[in-house]
Amino acid sequence: MSKKKYYVVWNGRNTGIFDTWAECEKQVKGFQGAKFKSFPTKTEAELAFKGGSAPKSSSSKGRIKKQPVDLENEEVIWDSVSVDVGCRGNPGIVEYKGVHTKTGEIIFAHDEIHIGTNNMGEFLAIVHALAYLKQRGETTPVYSDSETAIKWVRSKKANSTLKRDKDTEYIWSLVDRAEKWLQTNAYENKILKWKTEKWGEIKADYGRK
Repeated sequence: MSKKKYYVVWNGRNTGIFDTWAECEKQVKGFQGAKFKSFPTKTEAELAFKGGSAPKSSSSKGRIKKQPVDLENEEVIWDSVSVDVGCRGNPGIVEYKGVHTKTGEIIFAHDEIHIGTNNMGEFLAIVHALAYLKQRGETTPVYSDSETAIKWVRSKKANSTLKRDKDTEYIWSLVDRAEKWLQTNAYENKILKWKTEKWGEIKADYGRK
């Protein structure tokens, strides 16, 4: 009898920990940029999933031999949504927007939030893009230049240290709502890291650097 395994899916139709290969396969088969790995114990799987990102390679034996790679991220996918944040201070005034990567056309934008952090704004922008695209039934990829925000989205938790008080109440209400959306919705959109060093500033950049 084969040993029991637990399967972690960081990027797939649904993310999380699955008890069988059949369930894992449903999430990753045919899903471009899928990231997953098997673990011998549930504890190891939970720790790996809470880490928020897949390891660069897989050392596990069996069906899953190699960690898939987002080859599409080597070149820009122009038919996509790019998001970015404008900050004045960190913490400070925060705003964000999403644009069509090819044309730069603004798809959505959030007005200035009195106080927040850059990472919280980046997190909200990605979730806003995912919700916007799901509402329209589109599986368009989403680009962000924030590794931290991408990690937060994949773990469905914004690990901000910003103090909760009257001044930060509004942005925290948005973050709480975004986390709830991630926990109750599945999406097929790939969330990709924008390679600033290779492609220049992300197309949603506010030009304030």
